[in-house]
Amino acid sequence: MAKSTTLPSYDMKMVRRTVAASFIGTMAEYYDFFIYGTASALVFNKIFFPEIDPLLGTLAAFSTYAVGFFARPLGGIVWGHIGDKIGRKKALVFTLLITGLGTFAIGLMPTYQTIGLWAAVILVFVRLIQGFGVGGEQGGAVLLTAEASPPNRRGFISSFVQMGSPAAYLVPSALFAILTTQLSQEQFLQWGWRVPFLLSIVVVAIGLYIRLRVDESETFKAVKENSAAQQAPVKTILTKNRREVFLGMGSKFVEAAVFPFYTVFLVAYSKNLGNDSSFVLEAIIIAIVAELIMLPVWGHLTDRIGRKKVFLGAAILNLILIWPAFTAIANGDTLPIVAILVAGLALGHAGTYAPQASYYPELFPVRGRYTGVSIVWQFGAMIASGPFTVIATALLIAGGGSITGVAIYVSALILVSVVCLILLPETAPGLREGKEYAEWTVHPATSAGTGINSSHTSRK
Repeated sequence: MAKSTTLPSYDMKMVRRTVAASFIGTMAEYYDFFIYGTASALVFNKIFFPEIDPLLGTLAAFSTYAVGFFARPLGGIVWGHIGDKIGRKKALVFTLLITGLGTFAIGLMPTYQTIGLWAAVILVFVRLIQGFGVGGEQGGAVLLTAEASPPNRRGFISSFVQMGSPAAYLVPSALFAILTTQLSQEQFLQWGWRVPFLLSIVVVAIGLYIRLRVDESETFKAVKENSAAQQAPVKTILTKNRREVFLGMGSKFVEAAVFPFYTVFLVAYSKNLGNDSSFVLEAIIIAIVAELIMLPVWGHLTDRIGRKKVFLGAAILNLILIWPAFTAIANGDTLPIVAILVAGLALGHAGTYAPQASYYPELFPVRGRYTGVSIVWQFGAMIASGPFTVIATALLIAGGGSITGVAIYVSALILVSVVCLILLPETAPGLREGKEYAEWTVHPATSAGTGINSSHTSRK
């Protein structure tokens, strides 16, 4: 049995700085990504696809939203390789710039009225660039924080990074809610929708400033000092950690599917029913605030009772909430809509999202960790989240407005995660007698001549 591979001491001031940098950077990147989803549901069908039926226009807008997800796995592999070979920090700086500048560019784009179908073509191209950048972001951000955190508090500390994603959704949602209520329809379509995209440059500048001030993790520095025989990270991970890769991808499905379900698809569904979409956006904002509060609570629980138990329990809760969510939106009553969105996001989504920040890094050995986490994160997101709004909207159209097909689709994705989580191990060191599931850091005795020390040596 391998000895515990924890670092001997932790500078908590540096840990806090790392958490802040990862949170702000993640918020900046996902502000750029989520703003597009909200715009797709509210306005892009009118300004980029105005010549077709409104529901089909929404489907077309969601298709351009999905395109970004298909570039994310490539970004995950490329930036994962850079992060494992050159440095976590360098990769995260470049991904922030790529995604942020892409969002700013969308705010300056001409619409269908100006250049016709070329507007949609340019939109897809920018979306691909954004997806490539985001592909290396979240895995690297949680990894940088997890490697800087004490093992007994890793779940709690790493969960703060996850707050960047819902916070990133909160800001553009609030902006769109204000704009849609304060501007006329004509003003919003002419210039109002551009404001959140153009403001992204401020968020990116702040994130870049903070991220540049953070050091590489001591864990990665140790890898660099003992990297003479290092194999290609992708080859290593797919050779020695194939089981963790594929089960990890499947476990990602539930979280990747339910977030667009609650925050994007239900907005479009409510709008299609003739309900006030601005109210649904306001209810989502309330739910996101509740999620921000709950994420560190779930993170703390993963240290106490285990990553797997929290993740699996929340996945099952999401399965239970699907039909009540549709019923609440269809009825249009205020309190049920707020209640179901709070339950879905603060309990269901947060309970699957918080554990990932520590669970996925712990599944993989140090030399290929960035690559392993990025592959799991981005391929899982591409499969479950990328085409989600397109498939769900197509099922709604095919069913003549019936939600049965959509409910079955979401439930199937969640069930895949439930099965994968049952098959995956528990990784929290506190529940493994202080031992790591995979090689956490590099020691001189194991670094020479062997490339990567297989994570299998530390499994129980």
